[in-house]
Amino acid sequence: MYGWIWRHLPGNAWVKALLSLLLALAVVYVLFQYVFPWAEPLLPFNDVTVDGQ
Repeated sequence: MYGWIWRHLPGNAWVKALLSLLLALAVVYVLFQYVFPWAEPLLPFNDVTVDGQ
């Protein structure tokens, strides 16, 4: 998959590296802004089973 992305990016190695970095940052941004907030209520992290004695 990474090879496919690298081959389809335009430019020389420096431009491809910069575009790869920007692409990775865009993926991280989308995950933190949209995917994780959507999935957070579906995850059981707030289901505590310890009694308060």
